[in-house]
Amino acid sequence: MSLGSRSSEPSLREAPPEAWQRLSAGSGAKSERFYDWAAARLPVVWEFDGDEPTRQRWMPARRRIAKPDEIACYLAGAPLEATVADLVRIAGCRWKVEECFQSAKNECGLDRYEVRRYVGWYRHITLAMLAHAFLAVLAGQEREKGAVSGTHPASWTSHRLRFDVCRQLDPTAVLRTATTR
Repeated sequence: MSLGSRSSEPSLREAPPEAWQRLSAGSGAKSERFYDWAAARLPVVWEFDGDEPTRQRWMPARRRIAKPDEIACYLAGAPLEATVADLVRIAGCRWKVEECFQSAKNECGLDRYEVRRYVGWYRHITLAMLAHAFLAVLAGQEREKGAVSGTHPASWTSHRLRFDVCRQLDPTAVLRTATTR
């Protein structure tokens, strides 16, 4: 199967029904995210894989149950023993990464850069991601102490600037308390 636009090439929409499996891509906000999945192994390319390949290239495809004409495709590299369920599980991790970036935008101003050169952009992104990691560690420490899980930072419910939480932290005080434990 290929994604070619030429009419002589088969498309994923023409895949036989037995090629599709209903699998969960992980838990979402409301419940498990079930989709129909099909995956094709791509041929080995000697220039890239050598005589004895250790990885296999795949093309997993996902279609919504309610709208089977909408198909999303991925390119994946996986160990030789990987299964379609493994590919689906890894593809489902994409939502966690997107949630992490959205959280970094909301809480630490990841998307608030006004720079004109790469060095300035790189410094801003690095600092914002460091601040986000710092907040994640603090949240994890609070959960370990027994704080109620599921609470959100104040800026999610307040009318302050989205990245105001990062400004409220006094890093020296937090680091002092973290190192004295």
